[in-house]
Amino acid sequence: MGSAKAWRQMVVLVVVGVPIVSAGGAEFAYDGFGGAGLALDGMATVTPAGLLELTNDTDISMPKGHAFHPEPITFQRPTAASFSTTFVFAIVSEFLDLSTSGFAFLVAPSTDLSTAMPSQYLGVFNGTDNGDARNRIFAVEFDTVRNPEFEDINNNHVGVDVNSLNSSAAAPAGYYDDEADGAFRDLSLISREPMQVWVDYDAGNTEITVAMAPARRPRPKRPLLSKRIDLSTVITDTAYVGFSSASSHVLVKHYVLGWSFRLGGGDAPALDYAKLPKLPRIGPKPRSKALTVALPIATTATVLAVVAIGVSLLLRRLRYAELREDWEVEYGPQRFAFKDLYDATGGFKDKFLLGAGGFGTVYKGMLPGPGGAEIAVKKVSHHSRQGMKEFVAEVVSIGHLRHRNLVPLLGYCRRKGELLLVYDYMPNGSLDRYLHGRAADEPVFLDWGLRLRIIRGVAAGLLYMHEDWKQVVIHRDIKASNVLLDGEMNGRLGDFGLARLHDRGADPHTTRVVGTMGYLAPELMRAGKATALSDVFAFGVFLLEVACGRRPVEEDADDDAGDCFLLVDWVLGHWRNGAITGAVDPRLGSEYDAAEAELVLRLGLACLHPSPEARPSMRQVTQYLDGSAPLPELPATYMPSSTFAGTDRYQPLFDSWSVRQTAAAMSAATVSDIGLSGGR
Repeated sequence: MGSAKAWRQMVVLVVVGVPIVSAGGAEFAYDGFGGAGLALDGMATVTPAGLLELTNDTDISMPKGHAFHPEPITFQRPTAASFSTTFVFAIVSEFLDLSTSGFAFLVAPSTDLSTAMPSQYLGVFNGTDNGDARNRIFAVEFDTVRNPEFEDINNNHVGVDVNSLNSSAAAPAGYYDDEADGAFRDLSLISREPMQVWVDYDAGNTEITVAMAPARRPRPKRPLLSKRIDLSTVITDTAYVGFSSASSHVLVKHYVLGWSFRLGGGDAPALDYAKLPKLPRIGPKPRSKALTVALPIATTATVLAVVAIGVSLLLRRLRYAELREDWEVEYGPQRFAFKDLYDATGGFKDKFLLGAGGFGTVYKGMLPGPGGAEIAVKKVSHHSRQGMKEFVAEVVSIGHLRHRNLVPLLGYCRRKGELLLVYDYMPNGSLDRYLHGRAADEPVFLDWGLRLRIIRGVAAGLLYMHEDWKQVVIHRDIKASNVLLDGEMNGRLGDFGLARLHDRGADPHTTRVVGTMGYLAPELMRAGKATALSDVFAFGVFLLEVACGRRPVEEDADDDAGDCFLLVDWVLGHWRNGAITGAVDPRLGSEYDAAEAELVLRLGLACLHPSPEARPSMRQVTQYLDGSAPLPELPATYMPSSTFAGTDRYQPLFDSWSVRQTAAAMSAATVSDIGLSGGR
């Protein structure tokens, strides 16, 4: 009950840092010192911001300063009472690694320390009374200079002093970090950073403990110092509590930001960090830790960004690199920028792939800009520059072809080792997919009427190329996969990558064998010369392929000898047996016109005559197809040719059937071609 009564006697009110002390005990808290009424002398002052400044770096005429709580405190009742104090301080030197002597918290019998010396004596003692028991002074020093005469342990230490600066106990400044399993953390007293100190005296155990930590961190569980000292023989009945500091050659400011004290047991009142005054900026604004970390990172990131941009620009330049020569200037309107084609096809990604074959790959694209047209871009390898000028000239010329049954060749682009041809996009794809597609997602089956319309359309396109345009254009790669279907399922002959043209009456300048096996005329295999009549031969194979729904050459899985199925031989066998319509695609069943089917099959055989001069022209072919001219009967001994026909096996055995045809001259010249395809 007595202790409860004593507690009720201890009443403290704090208003803006100004304490009211009860008669029965002492407790105060200063969250800043504005209006506190401290007893000050020497250099000590309270700044307008509320900081207690014990020393400064401008006035060296009074190199020490003291600040005490204005009222004395009764410690002996009848023995020295327990007490607890805490304060936040900062030492700010003009040099980050050099300081004058430090400061001390002290309990002294008087506020008059006029005989004390500055510098290493901290404004507490002098050269004659240091160590004199009559001083009756208890202090905790925070020293930043090692003084051998006081047996200091280093130049950054905390010491417990009794009547002398020869500390009864000392330790390097620091704290035991509870968040790191009690690991010791060094603290620099002159770091210019605020730190908090807790000093406690347990009268019952006559033990003094000192702890410290960076401001705003909780009090460490393990104290920095612990020393058994009976302060009843040191502290007078009534004494003053406060701070002392001194300066010397190095100008330093010693600040106290907040302070609280309690006498009679229990912890000193907690300080309100939100109310503590801010330290002034000393010299240049110190770089924040975040900036210290961020600046190198930002610098490195900037350098890497610059390098990345440079690499990106280089890669972009390489990605969009083209081959352009002076002679291409006249073809400007027909030349596409590779970047436009790259963007149009999404970087030639697989999801835009329409097909691939021996001559290259084809991608779907959308030209940039409002109302951009859908296009198909064919990429063809072309590593030789020989004849490139002539080849590009022919491509551009062929681009002027305009016919409803031809896929418009819009232009080209040229890169190192690569040629790109740009066509109108045909939404229904190639005829090949409809005739031979086996996947579940392939298009629906073609009826006979649609097949015949496609055949007539391709024939009309070839007639335009061979006879109705200003020059003769030889396609050189007629097959089902190069016949594309537009939105209305009209057949359009496309892929002019192998096409060649020549003036009427002039020799076709080709000597290399190009095209697709199964569609090549025998004279191409012998002499390498492509003519309009070699196109007729390929068209004949195309007729059989569309009517029969089979490829010109197929592997025979049931034949152990490894022989191939040859469509020409198969149709010829049905013709000789008098049942040529038996070769019609069985998927049609009976849903076809037998007379039309027989006409198409017989015309296909006629176009395969081993002698080019005996084949019909495309004008005659169109006349036979539209019924404006009758197709001559084939002789019973007729033997058509095929790509694989040997000269001994397929000799022309015909007497009465002949088709007049102007023979092309057999002169030879060279032009660079792409190569030989194995089909798609």
